[in-house]
Amino acid sequence: MLSRLSIRDIVLIDRLDIDFADGLAVLTGETGAGKSILLDAFALALGGRGDQALVRHGQEQGQVTAVFDVARNHPARAILKANDIPSEDDLILRRVQFADGRTRAFVNDQPVSVQVLKQLGGALVEIHGQHDDRALVDAATHRRLLDAFGSLERDAAKVEMLWDARRETEAAAEAHRAAVARARQEGDWLRHAVDELSKLAPQAGEETQLATRRTAMMQAEKVAEDLRDAYEALAGNHSAVPALSGAIRRLERRQPQAPTLIEPAVKSLDAAINALEETRAHLEAALAAADYDPAEMERIEERLFALRAAARKYNVPVDDLAALARKYKADIALIDAGEDQLKALEAAAKEADAIYRKAADALSKARIKAGAALDKAVNGELKPLKLERAKFSTQIDSDASSAGPNGIDRVEFWVQTNPGTRPGPLMKVASGGELARFLLALKVVLADRGSAPTLVFDEIDTGVGGAVADAIGVRLAKLGRGVQVLAVTHAPQVAARADRHYVISKDTLDKGKRVATRVTEVAADHRREEIARMLAGAEITAEARAAAERLIKQAS
Repeated sequence: MLSRLSIRDIVLIDRLDIDFADGLAVLTGETGAGKSILLDAFALALGGRGDQALVRHGQEQGQVTAVFDVARNHPARAILKANDIPSEDDLILRRVQFADGRTRAFVNDQPVSVQVLKQLGGALVEIHGQHDDRALVDAATHRRLLDAFGSLERDAAKVEMLWDARRETEAAAEAHRAAVARARQEGDWLRHAVDELSKLAPQAGEETQLATRRTAMMQAEKVAEDLRDAYEALAGNHSAVPALSGAIRRLERRQPQAPTLIEPAVKSLDAAINALEETRAHLEAALAAADYDPAEMERIEERLFALRAAARKYNVPVDDLAALARKYKADIALIDAGEDQLKALEAAAKEADAIYRKAADALSKARIKAGAALDKAVNGELKPLKLERAKFSTQIDSDASSAGPNGIDRVEFWVQTNPGTRPGPLMKVASGGELARFLLALKVVLADRGSAPTLVFDEIDTGVGGAVADAIGVRLAKLGRGVQVLAVTHAPQVAARADRHYVISKDTLDKGKRVATRVTEVAADHRREEIARMLAGAEITAEARAAAERLIKQAS
């Protein structure tokens, strides 16, 4: 519910803070005191249209803050979560209106779009008046209210879920059907492509491996000749190694005759031969690694040419040829086995449609039953509201060909204002005063279902008095036992039944240079005085005070 409303620099309001509680609260005051300004400011905080004219003259900006005490399981909490807004104990909506026409919106001091603010405002507050059609103009709202009255929300949610499942299975069948048709049209070309790619047998990364090998072989060809010359010099026919080996053997035979002369030379020659043998081994390894095979080079060139030609033909990178071949094989598989799969998908779609149709038909029958009960309940509220000759009816048009997520029904509230007249949609047939009273009857019937936690009624008692005004007050008070009700009223009978009474007035400030709207909560004698004013007008008489006292006692 709304717990506090703070307004700064909006039209005639310079500074205003009002604390609210549950039950029925009325706002009264003389014409022009600022009741409309108060409601316009409240609507601004709920995401209503901004207007630079709302900013008090001489100020750069105005702002409105509405604080709500919201239950943990209220749908508004889900909206906060969906928009990553911190969820605190209180829910604070704030709107800043600038004099240049710009506005800014905040929720719990976090900047948000006006759309988010409006979404939250719609979940928290309903504002109704003689000319207000927001709650009734949309037939989808009528369907939601009927479902709430009949406790059909779970059934409606199930139908919506089944509709989504039906749509998904139908989409899967249609997509597969299109894929099979496309594959069938391209069948001959696909088979040729698969045959060609299968023979080519491309491998992922093959192009890079071949190109690297080709580059290495081209480099090896240039150094191989020099390596062979070095090897020939070391190990060929003219190698010095055999001669050196023979020299070592001869010296070793002479070593006993002159050991000090021969031993160092033998050691050096032996080390030299070992080094030459090691060098020969390195040269052999290098020649093996740099072995240039013209035939292999030709095979690499041909393979690269074939892979790149196929890539150009199928307009994909070489590394994607293998994946393309698999895709084409899958497309052919669709041709070969797609019919059976398509039949299975179509059967699943047909079954999902049957399940949806059954649930939607059951929901439609339940709505018809709930509609009859709603009609009886609302019509029972009309007589005290001076609509005894009127008739309310819930029109349910069921059309299986117009099925959707909400079922097969189009729900609309109709009225017949007088016997013999043509019934029609509530918004088109009822006059302003009648519309407000029909709405009140609906809200009383739906008090604990499908309603925002705060209801605002703007002068719905205009043009009525006496017993009708008292009947309106009774019903507003009844509503107040289930939800918070704020009513702007000119009817003393309504004001007398309020749990809290606020008087809106104008104060003259700055020696008559400007006026400001004030809101004061009144009780006891002050409340009696205000109701007496509403009864008598400018001059309050003793008779008016007595009548006011009787109204208060009667209400209590």
